Amino acid sequence: MDMKAIQTFFNSADAFASHNGMKITELHEGYARAEMQLQPYHLNGARTVHGGALFTLADFAFAAASNSRGQLALSINSSISIFRGAKQGKLIAESREVSHSPKLASFEVSIRDEAGELLATFQGMVYRKSVSLESLLPV
Repeated sequence: MDMKAIQTFFNSADAFASHNGMKITELHEGYARAEMQLQPYHLNGARTVHGGALFTLADFAFAAASNSRGQLALSINSSISIFRGAKQGKLIAESREVSHSPKLASFEVSIRDEAGELLATFQGMVYRKSVSLESLLPV
């Protein structure tokens, strides 16, 4: 399956990520990069990026990377560790496949600010279904 088609699919079909201003900007087999420009609605009461926004950005990159082989992959476990916050600018999440088998795959995601400072790390595992991602694409 074509990487551009998968990238376009995630950027158009993931309504929650789109609603939060997130985009997949790069995609290769086992790898995805997602970006988000911080907006006031991404901030918590302490006026720093909300943990849920960080998790969503990481999860979006994770979803694209885990589906990059063209087989439907769904998260079965994920966690995040947050080291520091951000108040403005662009955040970048990079998801990399750590291991994979026909049914299970593990990924690590790093979230950094524009200066390259590490804000958080995310770990996730997916179950690969016996369904082609292509079956979800619009006709």
